[in-house]
Amino acid sequence: MSIDRVATSTQAQYLLSQVTQANNALNRTQAQVASGKVATDYAGIGDKTAALEAARAASDRTTAYQNATNLALNQVNMQDTQLSSLSDLANTWRQDITQALGNGDASTLATDAQSVLDQLNTILNSKDANGNYLYGGDKNTTQPLNATTLADLVALPSASAAFSNGTVTNAVRISDGQTVQVGVLASDAGQQLLQSLKDVADYNAGPGGPLGSTIDSATSSFLSGAIQGAAGAAQAVNNVAATNGAVYQQLQDASSTQQSMSNMYQGFVSDIQDVDMTTAVSNLNQNQLALQAALQVTAQLNQISLLNYLPLSSSGG
Repeated sequence: MSIDRVATSTQAQYLLSQVTQANNALNRTQAQVASGKVATDYAGIGDKTAALEAARAASDRTTAYQNATNLALNQVNMQDTQLSSLSDLANTWRQDITQALGNGDASTLATDAQSVLDQLNTILNSKDANGNYLYGGDKNTTQPLNATTLADLVALPSASAAFSNGTVTNAVRISDGQTVQVGVLASDAGQQLLQSLKDVADYNAGPGGPLGSTIDSATSSFLSGAIQGAAGAAQAVNNVAATNGAVYQQLQDASSTQQSMSNMYQGFVSDIQDVDMTTAVSNLNQNQLALQAALQVTAQLNQISLLNYLPLSSSGG
């Protein structure tokens, strides 16, 4: 007669299901500790999937706005430096005319004008890191200022004819539905200064010229007006620089807001998909113990038979 095991098929299946559950729980917590994530698929996220994807999408948009804003800040900062140089240049030109009139000697004024024109070309025809003209607006592949000599200026009907820039400044989107104009057009920044240079070049090449070491009353009157023109040019540049400074502050504010929004969205994402590592490690240890216990109980049950319950026969008698 055989001695059957006490465990039934139903008990064995139940214990095996417990082993399977404990093993799955252990695998899940091992994956969480290894990845730092609640789950690596949507099934593990459950009903929070829609919220997770919405937060991720918002975070990605904010990051894109941050990148665009940072590039714009670099551009506006470069423009600020160059506009400051342009303002200094206009003031230097005003001082050149004032000195010529005060000394009664305008013999070097044409040379001074050419020097200012050279520097004006350097500033207004500068390019960004991508090789596009910084002050070209919507025509940033076309050189915006096209007069390099005083003779070029004399040949033009007006200073405005020297400019080939576009009419629309560059803009950057800083948030949903909000854009900021960040560009400066060469004509807006430099036309009045160029007109002042042209006025002197025209006079020098005309009946009242050339400008020399002596100044008559007509030339004196002209130079007095030219001083006012140069002062107006300097003020025009300062106005453009002030507008550029306001744009810079607006971008700075936007950047701060974007960083706050990015932190918030990343916090949403983290709350949904990231595990608390202390809790995850604790769960891992508990699941390891649970699996070991389930395996031990199963093994012991499979080894129990009726012999375990029969009384031992006494020796002798």
